[in-house]
Amino acid sequence: ARRQQRIGGSQRTISTRAALSSYFQLSRTQEPATVPHLAPSHLARDNQEHSSDETIEVSDSESSTSAEEEEEEAGEAAAPLSLSAQEMPPAVGSEGLCYNWNCVETDLRNSSYCFKIQTPLKKLEPSVPVVPLEEEEGDTCAICFEQWTNAGDHRLSALRCGHLFGYTCIERWLKGQAGKCPQCNKKAKRSDIVILYARTLKALDTSEQERMKSSLEKEQLLRRQAELESAQSRLQLQVLTDECSKLRRQVQELKALVAQHNVSSSQQPGSSRPCLPGSLPTSQSQRKYHLEKVFVVSQSGNCRVMAYCDSLSCLVVSQPSPQSTFIPGCGVKMMSVANLKSSQYIPIHSKQIRGLAFGSRGDGLLLSAALDNTLKLTSLATNTVVQTYNAGRPVWSCCWCLDDANYIYAGLVNGSIMIYDLRDTNSHVQELVPQKSRCPMVSLSYLPRMASASLPCGGILAGTLEGACFWEQRAGNSYRPHHLMLEPGGCIDIQTETSTRHCLATYRPSKNNPCVRCVMMELTCSPRVEASEDVVCSSNPVQTFSAGPTCKLLTKNAIFQSPEEDGSVFVCAGDEASNSAMLWDAGSGSLLQKLQADLPVLDICPMEVNQTHLLATLTEKSVKIYKWQ
Repeated sequence: ARRQQRIGGSQRTISTRAALSSYFQLSRTQEPATVPHLAPSHLARDNQEHSSDETIEVSDSESSTSAEEEEEEAGEAAAPLSLSAQEMPPAVGSEGLCYNWNCVETDLRNSSYCFKIQTPLKKLEPSVPVVPLEEEEGDTCAICFEQWTNAGDHRLSALRCGHLFGYTCIERWLKGQAGKCPQCNKKAKRSDIVILYARTLKALDTSEQERMKSSLEKEQLLRRQAELESAQSRLQLQVLTDECSKLRRQVQELKALVAQHNVSSSQQPGSSRPCLPGSLPTSQSQRKYHLEKVFVVSQSGNCRVMAYCDSLSCLVVSQPSPQSTFIPGCGVKMMSVANLKSSQYIPIHSKQIRGLAFGSRGDGLLLSAALDNTLKLTSLATNTVVQTYNAGRPVWSCCWCLDDANYIYAGLVNGSIMIYDLRDTNSHVQELVPQKSRCPMVSLSYLPRMASASLPCGGILAGTLEGACFWEQRAGNSYRPHHLMLEPGGCIDIQTETSTRHCLATYRPSKNNPCVRCVMMELTCSPRVEASEDVVCSSNPVQTFSAGPTCKLLTKNAIFQSPEEDGSVFVCAGDEASNSAMLWDAGSGSLLQKLQADLPVLDICPMEVNQTHLLATLTEKSVKIYKWQ
């Protein structure tokens, strides 16, 4: 019966756990070279998991083998099992190595039987992520060296000093010790334990970021210092520019006084012809204006006014947009007077420009007034509009305050004068309401304060179609009106000469006077009451200049110092009848020159560049530059 069981393939359980364990116990990380040679022909393919016993399965290799031989061979096979690993024959190759060790088969050299050893699989514990050493140190408690958790008794906690522990560990530590942190020995108590709701903590290396922040702060500090130095330099430049302008005005006043003294001493008594101080000597009458350059501003016309910036040596002329389809409206054309070259176009207003003016600031700010109800400041340095004031009505004229560069004035269509402060960007600060008729303010000029015997006070000279008014500026930015005695009706323009305190009023032809007349008047003031500070300002006609019989346009004329710088005064006015500009000597009243043009002259602007005296005349299409030589 035992032999029949063997022939049928019986299983026999042998209590040889210790011997087999000592023989087959190999580390999974051991090199394959130390493993005995396993015959690949006898490798088992079946893998029985979770086996509870170790069994030796004996199967006969040949059918003709007897039972006695099987017992002997079984005894011989059990003997090598007790041998040590050193007595095993060396491995021939690694082809028979089974890395799972769930099923191992070995071929014993001295036996014809094949033993199949099955070892039970150990239940693996839950997998723990393999973390580098530096990260493991950040995840373990410094007391028990176990990983903290995000829940339970050993959850992540911290003391006031900032060190991290498991909650139960640090709680027991503070109970048994003298109330100190295990790492820094700072005083601590149970109430200092704070539970942190975090699974893991990682400290980012921000040293480079902090270094960059420190460098950025240093650069910002240096930039602020540079900006402060730049602002201080600009302020010093502005102060020096103002002082230079004051010195220039004082020089002009002294020249005018010297010329007045020389002429008054040489004037013969009893002369009935009115004569101004500083008339041109005969020896200097040979010099005149010669045409230097012609600029075509707009082929379609509609040019109106122009202004000159002394600090930038730039002449600006109002014109409609050259690309009205893409950029509608009106703007100014810039021209360099230093090299007599035309520059770019700057769009400013949506309707026609009626007034342009530069102040004494020296920063290239252009003040412009237009019929689109706005008053705008344009920077020629950046070619952009920097400030816009809405007057609510069409603006016909504008000017700067020459005593305080922070104030500007706008003359409206109803005769009112709006006063704006550049430091207040919202609206006007004061409005000067006309006393009589509400006619459009066709001209606006400012006379600065100066040591003059005729008119020492400063103020605004406003001209309308019905007359003129001098608004005297008093203390506290208050203004007092003085109505000037002009001819009633027909006044189209009033211009001033600040150093000699003269003004030039232009009248249209009338029934009594069929020609265009330019009347030069001297502005004077007298005390209202003796020993009183209140004065009465008035105008006294000095000289009258006559032009042609036609005046359909509101033209602007000019009164200025002679290029000879001898204290004499020139008057230049446009004549529509002859399409020319007529130049007179204000002292003698004689016509010096007639500057021909193709169209009626609309505006006249005297200039000085590098000790060279120029005169610009504007028509609706072009600008002509004349040089005094």
